Amino acid sequence: MEDNRPKWGQACSHACCVPQRIIVGIMSFFALLFAYTHRVSLSHVITQLVVPINRTSDDEDKEDVCPADDDVSTTPSDHRGEYRWSEQMQGIILSCFYVGYIITHMPGGILSDKFGAKWVLLICMLISALCTMLCPLAIIYFEEWGLIVDRVIMGAAQGTMFPAVTALLSAWVPVRERGSLGAFTYSGVILGTVVSNSCSGVMLHYFHWSVTLIVFGGLSIVWCIVFLFLCTSRPDGHPCMKPKELSYLIETMGDRNKGKLPIPWKELLLSKALVALIISQIGHDWGYYVMITCLPKYISDVIRFSIRSNGFVTALPFLAMFISSNISGFVTDYVIHKGLISISNIRKLLTFLAALGPGALMVAASYAGCDKFLVIALFTISMFVMGLYYAGQKLTPMDMSPSFSGTLTAISNGLGS
Repeated sequence: MEDNRPKWGQACSHACCVPQRIIVGIMSFFALLFAYTHRVSLSHVITQLVVPINRTSDDEDKEDVCPADDDVSTTPSDHRGEYRWSEQMQGIILSCFYVGYIITHMPGGILSDKFGAKWVLLICMLISALCTMLCPLAIIYFEEWGLIVDRVIMGAAQGTMFPAVTALLSAWVPVRERGSLGAFTYSGVILGTVVSNSCSGVMLHYFHWSVTLIVFGGLSIVWCIVFLFLCTSRPDGHPCMKPKELSYLIETMGDRNKGKLPIPWKELLLSKALVALIISQIGHDWGYYVMITCLPKYISDVIRFSIRSNGFVTALPFLAMFISSNISGFVTDYVIHKGLISISNIRKLLTFLAALGPGALMVAASYAGCDKFLVIALFTISMFVMGLYYAGQKLTPMDMSPSFSGTLTAISNGLGS
């Protein structure tokens, strides 16, 4: 194979010890991690923005309120809210992200499949980061309506992210590594929730609430700069690609030129597999989005942990989910490589378990009353089982059609949201 790259590109490939597909996977992992810190952190911040609920001794006896932690009533940082937003308005603020999110899925998938995912992912992350950093100004000057507009724009930016990441992985990751590297990449979603939950609680305890948003947004700007120079949409366009790795990817995946392939809309929309993909996505998102959006307020206002404890407690279920998603990814690659079970059947099995287990355990948690240990244990086990989803349903678009995985993800993930 003739090497037509510039000399600096050849030198770069000799100096780079890590395969480029691993670098792409790691950068995509951090893209999802930072995106979810943007998305989830407001669920903690809003507990410090609003005027706290004025509880009386009679309230303590009500069945829907648990006894508070000892430091809830004595920690000043837990009672510094100034905005009188109703519970309904808080629900609107937290959920309006998904209004913008659903709109841009399809354009993001089509653009990623047709023109390459790098620039789609880079631009959407930059906009999301800026929205996160400007969120304090939107709140200070325009209060709830400024925050709603900011969140809708952030959601529109992140709506392109999953289609772009899926298209990027389809171009870089061969089937035999798809379970481990793909599940690891998507687990950035989970670790982003863990980081947001644990770090938000600490930062809100010791600093002004705006610091949380500025830190998460600023780190994402750094990611954008690194990603710009390290990654490309496809292997054949990477200047630092080792010829051996490029030959391996062409041998295992084929030399795909996605940009010239028309999207087969009729075949896609009439596919029974796509219908199953959408239904399973809706089921997962119903549970997962409720957890990432509402768990911090539930732990704070109903179970009544302090804000400092809240962050660590709400991080535990997602940490369990992160661990199980990566374990299941490696196990999936192993059983497929050994021929113990087909790709289709292992994806179906993991998706089934990741739906049934969390559904039952979340219902059980809601009946656990004020037994704090039992509530957190049930939520943690529930999310551990849900982690199987990332080596199951989430990788299915790449199995169905690698050339149009971004579009398939846009349809399923968008409708699920």
